[in-house]
Amino acid sequence: MYSFRWLLGVLHLLLWGSTLQNIRAIPPRDPVQCNGTVCTLYNSYGAWGDRKDCIFKTVAYPKTEEELRLVVAYANKNKLKAKVVSKFSHTIPKLACPSSRPDDSLLISTAKYDSNIEIDSANFIVTADAGVALRELIDKVEEAGLSLVAAPYWEGVSVAGLISTGAHGSSWWGKGGAVHDHVIGLSLIVPASESEGYAKVIQIGAQDQLLNAAKVSLGIVGVISKVKFSLEPGFKRSITYNYTGDSLIESEFIEHGKKYEFGDITWYPSEHRAVYRYDSRVSMDASGDGINDFLGFQANEILASESVRAAEKASESAKNVNGKCTLAAITLGYKKLIANGLKNNGLIFTGYPVVGRQGKMQTSGSCLYSPITRIDSSCAWDPRYKGLFFYESTAIFSVSKFGDFIRDVKRLRDLKPENFCGVDLYNGFLIRYIKASKAYLGQSEDSIVVDFNYYRADDASTPRLNQDVTEEVEQMAFLKYGARPHWAKNRNLAFLNVQSKYPNYNKFLAAKKQLDPQNMFSSEWSDQILFGKGAVKSDGCALEGLCICSEDRHCSPSKGYFCKPGLVYTEARVCRYPPSSTLI
Repeated sequence: MYSFRWLLGVLHLLLWGSTLQNIRAIPPRDPVQCNGTVCTLYNSYGAWGDRKDCIFKTVAYPKTEEELRLVVAYANKNKLKAKVVSKFSHTIPKLACPSSRPDDSLLISTAKYDSNIEIDSANFIVTADAGVALRELIDKVEEAGLSLVAAPYWEGVSVAGLISTGAHGSSWWGKGGAVHDHVIGLSLIVPASESEGYAKVIQIGAQDQLLNAAKVSLGIVGVISKVKFSLEPGFKRSITYNYTGDSLIESEFIEHGKKYEFGDITWYPSEHRAVYRYDSRVSMDASGDGINDFLGFQANEILASESVRAAEKASESAKNVNGKCTLAAITLGYKKLIANGLKNNGLIFTGYPVVGRQGKMQTSGSCLYSPITRIDSSCAWDPRYKGLFFYESTAIFSVSKFGDFIRDVKRLRDLKPENFCGVDLYNGFLIRYIKASKAYLGQSEDSIVVDFNYYRADDASTPRLNQDVTEEVEQMAFLKYGARPHWAKNRNLAFLNVQSKYPNYNKFLAAKKQLDPQNMFSSEWSDQILFGKGAVKSDGCALEGLCICSEDRHCSPSKGYFCKPGLVYTEARVCRYPPSSTLI
């Protein structure tokens, strides 16, 4: 069992590491690794939902739109399955894996197709190659005195990848927080006849109904080659975090989203604490040159990341809830001390509000970019080291249902608050806002998004401490309240019956049939997600969210985990150890 003093020592490492001026991060590895015979595609976490490798024999790295078209033509002519991956590969589902048959598939990487960013300042438009990194796009736009309004909080994504999967920030204002709703056109490469060269580039404009299919397309209707975004005159943002009690979240969340253009709420159930982000647009004349260098996306000392993971594993092995609670409380205290990474004048946090240019406040990911000077730090989840390894569940709610979801989670929390420490150790429940979208696989109504991360075992057959709690919350969200899953996140069970949750789902399928009639860009894995296909149930399948348990063998009865009803949402079926542990 790890003592409180030892955990303080872990925190000391984190504090010490974050203050060193000469720390440089090790950039993430290329997600495509080849050995001369076959290639393997990884995501940034080093493991897909089913933990099975994605193997293929051919990978292409086009540098221009014409080279990209020729690659698609080659795949079409040779009847190959094709998928696209960026240099980041941050999707959790296996959307980028082309086929289970390595000889019949082709992977296209846009890592080298990232050179062109064209800004039309007069018309407030920017057009970028598909592989352009979000940070590079934002910096170029800001240099022109303009701003891209929406962006996800994590900037380690390409422009085509982020719109294809519905990536978002937080806003109900204007066009909203989803980045694809700021897209006003794109170029798409689709299969064509032999006389057309087996592939062609089509231009899809703002008024073309196909744009509603192509924007959030999961990479299965064609290959996006260029993306055109609308911009606005440059502006700054002012951010203040208000740490307070959580008693009013379910009644205050609507007003908060209406009042603050980029507001969000982070809820730490075990601490009975809510953090309201007061985040509003201010003029360029406002004083301040702040940045948002989110703590979770900073370079971490490898030793510190490994130590935190070791502490988690020790708590898991000993079934020591209190160890996780101690570390969660320390982490939250540190976040409050440093404003979770906000820095006045780009250096350190000295007080609220923190005011800075939109491009420096809307997204972060400094662990990606620092040049190597010594091997000592990385993104905390880098799979080359024994650092963080976790699941991420993201549920998108109808506004009318979200308050009741919070009330149910509170009822579950109140049975034993410390069972939520494992979630609070990461980032609690992050609550954000998305506006209604015309995209067929976007949100058909103004919505609330909830993200929560939690421990994932090194081995697929190892159950988690308080596994039943996160499973019950997950099933509450997706089954009881009909929440929609984020396309690039989540365990497989979140996509069960997903087609019934999108009123324009059939319009998307019709557009896909028009653009990709031979299903060249589909795979068994993308079909699992798009069609909400459940996996064949097998021993232990519920441990990793590949199924919802209906028999004890779907959990881990040999390790004391049995399939039981939920405690608040009794229709849920969760893996619990032992049956009464949650109430002790």
